[in-house]
Amino acid sequence: MNGFRKMLAALCMTALLGALLAACGGNESNNGEASGNTPAPSNKAADTTETAPTGTRSYTDYKGHQIELPAAPKRIIYAGETLGDLIVLDAPVIGTPHSWVEGSVFQDQLKDIADVGFPINLEKALELQPDVIITGSTEEKDYEQLSKIAPTLMFDTFAPLEDRMTLLGDLLGTKQQAADWIDNYNAGIDEMWKKLFASELKPGETASVFTYYPGDRLFVMAATGLSQVLYHPDGLKPTPAIQKVLDAKKGFEQISIETLEEFAGDRIFILNAVNEEAQQSTEELFKSSIWKNLPAVKNNHVYTLDILKSGSDAATREWLLEELPRMLQP
Repeated sequence: MNGFRKMLAALCMTALLGALLAACGGNESNNGEASGNTPAPSNKAADTTETAPTGTRSYTDYKGHQIELPAAPKRIIYAGETLGDLIVLDAPVIGTPHSWVEGSVFQDQLKDIADVGFPINLEKALELQPDVIITGSTEEKDYEQLSKIAPTLMFDTFAPLEDRMTLLGDLLGTKQQAADWIDNYNAGIDEMWKKLFASELKPGETASVFTYYPGDRLFVMAATGLSQVLYHPDGLKPTPAIQKVLDAKKGFEQISIETLEEFAGDRIFILNAVNEEAQQSTEELFKSSIWKNLPAVKNNHVYTLDILKSGSDAATREWLLEELPRMLQP
């Protein structure tokens, strides 16, 4: 996972210099435990205001750091692949690395959020006076520096979506809002697949997601981003070759063009790369006889999506519930 974070960081920096692979959802989670004097959250609906807990509480993050946190943070710096999780919960984020989220579906919501740079500019972070810093990095050196500015916790951005949202609801003092979001999302994705199979799709159809990285490296996506939506229990199915990657609990795997046919499904989704070299590799793939002979290509069942709009965060997941049906329309 840490290797994927470095790869994703390199991609985001390339996008910044030239203008995210979304993120890899893990199959296991250990998000930490919290205890303290946090009052029980309100049972109001998500469109009402919950009573904010007061005081502080002890929290142990998934890497074992014990921190004293505000029961309801008011000034959060967030550095990770899943800022959209906090956005749908109306979290008071005051700073984030803009390079991580430029080109995302929620980019227009960054205007009131300061750019803290990547790696985080410590002077800028100190200037913002956060009461909590949440980081996806697992580098202890970075953690030590950030924790001198404000209570800092390591957050598993690759944990399953529902686990992340539940934990954030606890950390932010918005448990009911998080629970309501989870319920609404699950109902929405169930309804989406029901409608798609009633109109466009056939039972048992398979799907594949591919993208290129610089260095002419072709990857098949498994437990990450768009694939997590496609491989919903009521959705499209992975091919046997992709199922092996999923069984190995991998978010992605590099493959050769010679093995593409083994991974290609009835529906193929191409994530448009940011890097020009990767874009060129994609164009060369489209010209190849291997590509042209794939059943999905012959049946015009190929779809494209910007890689920066294929993340694993909650805001992107909401967007995909509307975008995916549009993509699959003939």
